Amino acid sequence: SRIAAASRARSPPQDRELLSSMASPTPVSVFTVALLAALAAPVNAGILRVPLRRQAAAASPGDPAGGAAAAAAPDEALLSKAASFAYSAPPKPRRSRGSPGGDKPGTEEIVLTNQADVIYYGEIRIGTPGQPFTVVFDTGSANLWVPLPAAVSDVAAAGGMEHNFFDGALSSTYEATDEVFQIAYGSGAVSGDFCRDNVAVGDLLVENFTFAEVDNTSGFPGYDNVSFDGILGLGFRSISEGGVPTVMAQLVASGQLDEPVFAFYLGDGGESGQLVFGGVDRAHYVGRFHFVNLSHVSYWAVHLDKVRLGTVLNMSISRNAIVDSGTSLLVGPKTEVEVLTKLMGAVNISGYWVVACNSSAPSLGFSLGGRDFSLDFDDLVIGRAGHLCLLGLDHQDSNFWILGDVFMRKYYVQFDWGRKRVGFARASPAGRAAPPNFV
Repeated sequence: SRIAAASRARSPPQDRELLSSMASPTPVSVFTVALLAALAAPVNAGILRVPLRRQAAAASPGDPAGGAAAAAAPDEALLSKAASFAYSAPPKPRRSRGSPGGDKPGTEEIVLTNQADVIYYGEIRIGTPGQPFTVVFDTGSANLWVPLPAAVSDVAAAGGMEHNFFDGALSSTYEATDEVFQIAYGSGAVSGDFCRDNVAVGDLLVENFTFAEVDNTSGFPGYDNVSFDGILGLGFRSISEGGVPTVMAQLVASGQLDEPVFAFYLGDGGESGQLVFGGVDRAHYVGRFHFVNLSHVSYWAVHLDKVRLGTVLNMSISRNAIVDSGTSLLVGPKTEVEVLTKLMGAVNISGYWVVACNSSAPSLGFSLGGRDFSLDFDDLVIGRAGHLCLLGLDHQDSNFWILGDVFMRKYYVQFDWGRKRVGFARASPAGRAAPPNFV
């Protein structure tokens, strides 16, 4: 996903100040293509590279990343969590059960393939008959796009990942337009044209929906080597490129959902994730939801009371946090991240925060709506190399935090579109017999 590079003229007046405050000279990437590319191949520095908003490359032959980086030895230890990136079709979606022995209408469960705990994607279908695509369901953007064959170079097509490509000629409901589409992520940009066709998310159908068919990913390094096809944004229309309607807004307007909400469970250690439209799945959380109202209707942004590091530090500097399923890490303002990591005993190696695995670093907590949501040391670690652990933290030049997958793996998140709020509960692997709780 991405954070807008500038406020949009069509944004409501109350949103413009916040959108402007979230702007940066270049769009902030919360997209994970470069991260996946880094996991998939060794790098000279001997440490997992996580290029999110900046396109940090592996050390060049003339600059073998000496010093501290060289001390972070075996690539294999970090790369084992991403041992295979071969394409595999995601499991079929299924209706969530509302009562024993029967399907509950208006709810849909999408199983999310978990790729190395850094990205989660599921299947949709476009056209008549439906053509399958795997997409990242991204709460940090608002457009849907899928690729055309021209989006992948001939070289990549021969040696990269297998992609599904859209073919409007095969759909009886396809309608082309002459409207140009372009969206910029910090990791790069894709472009193409808007078009209209039917979009199916499981058994939910959005007819004559405006999305983009992308024919140019040359500005998006790493796209050729990931195993998903496109992006489906779940943010609000105020951040939609072209101002086009969003999938969630259309689903709500169509009356197909029991309630105007969707909810994420992100599996850990390779376990599949789950996205439910129209309700929540009680089997994947414990306790009750704590709800926090949105600070504005664009991104899923909430007021951040404070950031806490154990009993060592309380900070109340940045006052907004964006909950973003399209971001692999926790991303915070540079100064705050530097203070936190110093107190945790972490060192920066080639731009990434590394700490001894036997560290007794305190928990990192975010206070939202008057309640603390803590992440222990093990929750923060995304890779290991011998005695060194890589933390799932990155920084940016901004005054807000992004609570990405590192946060969402520990906390089940309900995105309440209708009431413009976000609900948090402790996530739990499936296994209990409790029925789903449809809000």
